[in-house]
Amino acid sequence: MREVWRALTRRSGWLGLLGATLLVVLVLLAVFGPWLDLPDPTRTNLRARMVAPTLSWVGLGAHPLGTDQLGRDILSRIIAGSRVTLMVAGAAVLLGGVLGTVLGLVSGYFGGWVDRILMRLVDIQLALPLMLLALMVVAALGPSLRNLVGVLALVSWVRYARIVRGQVLAVREREFVQSARAIGASHARIILRHILPNVLTPALVVATLELARVIVLEAGLSFLGLGIQPPDPSWGRMLADGRTYISSAWWIITFPGLALMLTVLAVNLLGDWLRDFFDPRLAVR
Repeated sequence: MREVWRALTRRSGWLGLLGATLLVVLVLLAVFGPWLDLPDPTRTNLRARMVAPTLSWVGLGAHPLGTDQLGRDILSRIIAGSRVTLMVAGAAVLLGGVLGTVLGLVSGYFGGWVDRILMRLVDIQLALPLMLLALMVVAALGPSLRNLVGVLALVSWVRYARIVRGQVLAVREREFVQSARAIGASHARIILRHILPNVLTPALVVATLELARVIVLEAGLSFLGLGIQPPDPSWGRMLADGRTYISSAWWIITFPGLALMLTVLAVNLLGDWLRDFFDPRLAVR
């Protein structure tokens, strides 16, 4: 913890601290949002449709970020959408990370035909546009929360697999791994006890950076109508609904876009700092 604090207090660490702070604030709003005194994010009120942002919290003007074309409160929908976004992106990154790490461990440790087959699968998937692949799978399976998480995990595992494989190729020839082989340790024990702890740090950094990409991809699918379905709020769906009213009600599309931008920025800042902190070649301590 002392090393972490020293790295954060350096000039290059303040950006990581800023990203971590923004991310913590977002998570707190997502977790405690239902207990805040805010309107129901799915309740429509045509009498209050497209109310401009105001600082008043009383009566019809009790909408600090305004309302949309159906009279739904923008602030409550952004907070509710953050819960959906973090849940979907977190589950997708977790599933994709576990799958990619396992396949990268197997590929790098055993090598041979196993490595060739897995790496060719990685090359094939990397050659396909991610959005096109996600659109094809979601269109074939149908839009739902489970399918969305599965698709996002499917398009994210390849980065873990390639990076973990490269780390395993370097670690498997180290003296402590050779010693474990010499005393008769099983493949499972060598992988889990000696190799896995040495590749978890790069996988963690990749997961942090991958989280931002998955959030943008989820918003893109929701924008196209293949992600989170109404009435559940989603930042991408809010952007799609507000693009028609951008000239007459700018707040409908502006505030969800700012929430998406700040979230992705916070995750990227934190991921960049983690990458620098765990890289021994960079003097950040």
